[in-house]
Amino acid sequence: MTIEKTNRMNALFEFYSTLLTEKQMNYMELYYADDYSLGEIAAEYEVSRQAVYDNIKRTEKILEEYERKLHLYSNYVVREELVEKIKKQLAENYEPDPTLFNLIDAIQEVEE
Repeated sequence: MTIEKTNRMNALFEFYSTLLTEKQMNYMELYYADDYSLGEIAAEYEVSRQAVYDNIKRTEKILEEYERKLHLYSNYVVREELVEKIKKQLAENYEPDPTLFNLIDAIQEVEE
């Protein structure tokens, strides 16, 4: 498993976890966030390793489908990039105004 995939799944999980079943949430959190192996999760829930694998693969597809339809994560990434560009432009072109930076920080906090 690549670090990029792990980071993406963790990000999608942050945005869409409340749309998953409790079992899906538990498996994904243990596998991606806590770095449990399939065998460790299987032992924890007294199911087969294959059952855990199947559930995780299904849940990955579900998360990707939510993102494809709702774009919450990709929109978040774009907004963060734009905010950083605004901050850079403000710092380069104007006498720094703490009020503007505070407003930008407030916008970012609302999204978190």
